[in-house]
Amino acid sequence: MKIVIVGPFYPLRGGIAHFGASFAHWLGVRGHSVFPISFSRLYPKFLFPGKSQEESGQALPSYTITATPIIDSLYPLSWLRAAEHIRHLQPDVVVFTHWLTFFVPCYATLMTLLKKRTHAKLIVLLHNFKPHEARPGDAFLLWLLTRQPDGYLMLSESVKADLLAVQPKAVCQVSPHPLYDIFGNALDKHEARRALGLSMSQKVILFFGYIRKYKGLDLLLDAMPALIKLFPELKLIVAGEFYSDEQAYREKIKSLGIEAHLLLETSYIPSEKVAQYFCAADCVVLPYRAATQSGVVPIAYHFELPVIVTNVGGLSEVVRDGKTGFVVAPNCADALVEAIKKFYDLQHTIDFKAHLRAEKQKYSWQAFVEAFEQLILQLEK
Repeated sequence: MKIVIVGPFYPLRGGIAHFGASFAHWLGVRGHSVFPISFSRLYPKFLFPGKSQEESGQALPSYTITATPIIDSLYPLSWLRAAEHIRHLQPDVVVFTHWLTFFVPCYATLMTLLKKRTHAKLIVLLHNFKPHEARPGDAFLLWLLTRQPDGYLMLSESVKADLLAVQPKAVCQVSPHPLYDIFGNALDKHEARRALGLSMSQKVILFFGYIRKYKGLDLLLDAMPALIKLFPELKLIVAGEFYSDEQAYREKIKSLGIEAHLLLETSYIPSEKVAQYFCAADCVVLPYRAATQSGVVPIAYHFELPVIVTNVGGLSEVVRDGKTGFVVAPNCADALVEAIKKFYDLQHTIDFKAHLRAEKQKYSWQAFVEAFEQLILQLEK
């Protein structure tokens, strides 16, 4: 098939761009012709508190397909030009990557024009349906998003339920988030820790990704004093850029007296350094207040690292409690303390790596692409 994917691609940064690149790559491996259409401007400043919207390092292997950056999210004339560009490609399928309602007016415009001018099936790839942080107008924009598509591909049952609550007749296919294989092979733990100035005698846990209120880093910080009493050598790595009030977090760290037990790397982590942080850690903690799914879990699984997640959204769908990690109640620092203690108490009893190696087989890109193909076949019946 000839497939157009609309969404962010390299050199734009972040998990959505990583996902799009890998999806395009593996569609190509399956023999499809893929045409990524990206953004010349992605976010306006009010939606992007970070320092740069582009990767600072080199493109990784899955970025071998070059995207055409012709959509300006703030300039509707560019949407019309993009629709005309896509029409000339004569695609069989156009995939729209959805993760934020801000882009719905652009996508809805493109879909309206493409419905009139092409015979392409219109698919929305839902990283989430409802936004993690609600804004005025979201309900209308989500309704608008569901007016035109022929089908939907999503990464969790939680997202499917959110979609069906708005569009009960939606044709959809669920396939879990595949493993990210673009960050290279695992590093030796000694090497990774040495690079970060950590010793092998320390217990090290990792919080990774953009720091936003819904991700619950404050709860993990609240858990640290009790954890330090249990494990005086404990170190928490916080690796990710602040997208909410940085000063409030720094004041909390100071008031809790845990500065010496934190390694803060609060700039965007370049792709080529991701392995360093995961391979230095014993486990990854996702203390989220809300979630649909997370790209952090597939990275952890790629590096065969256990995860401790809260029971929100689709996170518990991909964690085998007591085997690939632990699932705990949300909004509770004490539950995080108990789970992290349990992990260290059992890490030499439970063969987490063996369970992770078995679980990894479920999350291949081939399986994800096949689910996409099944959705297209379903629409053609």
